[in-house]
Amino acid sequence: MSTQEYEDILYEVGNGVARITINRPKSLNALSGVTMVELTRAIERAGNDATVGVIVLTGAGDRAFSSGGDVKWEKEGGLKDRHVGVNPRAVHEAIRHCGKPVIAVVKGYAIGMGNHLAYFCDLTIAADNAIFGQNGPRVGSPAEGWLVTYAQRVVGVKKAREMWMLCRRYTAEQALEMGLCNVVVPLADLEAEVDRWCAEINSLSPTCLKIVKASFDADIDYLRDPSPNHFQKMMAPDFYESEESKEGAEAFFEKRAPDFMQFRR
Repeated sequence: MSTQEYEDILYEVGNGVARITINRPKSLNALSGVTMVELTRAIERAGNDATVGVIVLTGAGDRAFSSGGDVKWEKEGGLKDRHVGVNPRAVHEAIRHCGKPVIAVVKGYAIGMGNHLAYFCDLTIAADNAIFGQNGPRVGSPAEGWLVTYAQRVVGVKKAREMWMLCRRYTAEQALEMGLCNVVVPLADLEAEVDRWCAEINSLSPTCLKIVKASFDADIDYLRDPSPNHFQKMMAPDFYESEESKEGAEAFFEKRAPDFMQFRR
C-alpha cells in the first residue's frame, strides 16, 4: 500500500498487520504536530481496516523509536495552543480506542513522548539497544494528566515517580525488569520476533481480543481528565511563553545544562 499520502510516517498493510513507522530518522524520530496528527489518523485507519488484526508502531532506523517531542517545533510554539489545536493525547486515545492490539517495537531511544507512547501500547517488544526514559522536567516541556498517571499502572507508583521526576535512562533489560516492555531480543532478531507475535495474535479471535482490550481499558477510563481544564492549563497557563520554558529549549540547542534554579518559587 502506498505511503505517499503521509509526510512524517510510513504506512503499510500486509498479512493482517498494519505497520506504522515514524519516519524522521534525522531527528531521531522526534514528533512534531504533523507527526502526531498523522499517527492518530493512521492508527484510526488501521483500527477500521477489516484486513488488519494487529498494529505495529515503530521508528525508522535503529537509533530511535522516538526521542520525544520535537524541541525545535515546541520552541517555535507548537504546543502553545495544544488544548485547542494539536494535542499529543490524541495519539494515545487512538491507541486505546482502535479495538485492535497495538505493539510498540522499540529500537534505540524511546524518550519523552516516545517512552509514554510505547508504554501506552498494549505490548512492547524491545531490541537490546533500547533506552527508555522521560525528559519533560529536563527540557522544560511538561506532560500531564493520565499520560503520567498511567505509568504507575505499568511500573508501580515509586518507579513511575522516579522515572518522571528524575528523568533517568533505563536500558532494555532494566525496562524489562520494570515492566516497560514484554520481551528483549537482539537487534538482529527483532523483526523475526515481531512477526512471531503478530502471527500469534492473528491466529486468535479478533472479537474476543477487542472485548479483552476494552475490558483492560475500562479499568483506566476514570484516569482521563474529566474536563478540558488540564493541569498545565490550570497551574501554568502561560508556561509556553515563559522564560522557564525558553530556558529548557535553549539549553537543549546550546548543549548545556539548563538553569532552572532561577525559576523556583
